[in-house]
Amino acid sequence: MTEPFETHDNEVRKRNSCKAVIVKNAKILLTLNHDDTGDFYFLPGGGQKFGETLHQALQREVLEETGWVVEPGELILSRDYIGANHEFAQWEADAHQTEMIFIAIPIRQKEQPLEPDAWQTGIEWVEPERLRNLRIYPSILKTILPEIISGTYRGPIYLGDVN
Repeated sequence: MTEPFETHDNEVRKRNSCKAVIVKNAKILLTLNHDDTGDFYFLPGGGQKFGETLHQALQREVLEETGWVVEPGELILSRDYIGANHEFAQWEADAHQTEMIFIAIPIRQKEQPLEPDAWQTGIEWVEPERLRNLRIYPSILKTILPEIISGTYRGPIYLGDVN
C-alpha cells in the first residue's frame, strides 16, 4: 500500500516520494493509519513537489505528518512501488512511486501533525522488536529497520519493486 496520489482524469500516476527513518531512545517514529482491514504503519514522509529537493520534501512532509522538525541525513534505501504488481492493483494499477528513504535526526517536536495523510490517525514511537508483528508498508521494513537501527544492515540499498 502506498500513499494517495494526486492525479487528473486518465493520467498515469508517477511520483517521487521520500521517507524518513527517525530514531529516538531506540524507537522509530511511524505514522499510524487505518483502513477497512485495520491499523497499519508507514515511515513518515511523502511526495516531492516540483522545485523541491528531496531533503526539502522530507522536512516538509515529516513536519506535516508528525509535527517533528528533522535534519535529513544520508540516503539508506530506495524502492519502486508499481501498483499493478501488488495486492492493491484493483485501486492502484496506474500508480508508480519511486521512494527514497533517508536517515533523519529528530531536532524537536514543533507541534501536532499539521496535514496528516488521508488514512493517518496518529503517530507512534515503536520498538524495533515490535515491527515483525505490525502491518507496515513496505513489509520488507519489518526485517530491515531493526538492522538499520542496530547498525548491522549491509544492503542492498535498492529494494526493487516491493510493497
